[in-house]
Amino acid sequence: MRILVTAGPTREPIDPVRFISNRSSGKMGYAVAAEAAKRGHTVRLVSGPVSLAVPAGVERALVVTAEEMLEAVVERLGWCEALIMAAAVADWRPREVSPRKIRKDQMRMSLELERTPDILSRVKDGKGSRLHVGFAAETHEVLESAQRKLASKGLDLIVANDVSQPDAGFEVDTNRVCLIGADGTREELPVMAKSAVAGRIMDWIERRSGRR
Repeated sequence: MRILVTAGPTREPIDPVRFISNRSSGKMGYAVAAEAAKRGHTVRLVSGPVSLAVPAGVERALVVTAEEMLEAVVERLGWCEALIMAAAVADWRPREVSPRKIRKDQMRMSLELERTPDILSRVKDGKGSRLHVGFAAETHEVLESAQRKLASKGLDLIVANDVSQPDAGFEVDTNRVCLIGADGTREELPVMAKSAVAGRIMDWIERRSGRR
């Protein structure tokens, strides 16, 4: 299969020095890309800023902002048979970006923000037969929030995880997730290495597509 994976955070600049971002390390998305390539699939990875090596056999495109990630995904969308959106895209960005560093004594005590593009929503209408997999990183009402996102984004599968737990979510090598399918299936997984979680996600994609 031809698989497109997104991973890592985005950074939304305030000025040339400061930015808005999140704690995503990219480890989960990179694990998915590595597992897919290991199984013989053709993998393209769109990655935000991370400190991770490119997985063997994977073609990587580096981006910084949500807008850049959207453009990179749209550019490759017609090529892929499955889109796995593991990136933690920043939800907001400053409405105005200073071209010069804002000195401390010149900085306002509030920032006016605007929403970043919602990538899954933007690509929903042209989905066709392509599989769309999303992630829901939550700190409360995890399964309820994931179920709403599954429906609103038109996903085939959503991977829900409680990032408030020390052994799951951001910056660690393990994860505890629940795989929720649009067909009503639900599989809660115990704590396991992110590489093992990636294997379970790929098992689901291969079963759903009938491709190995």
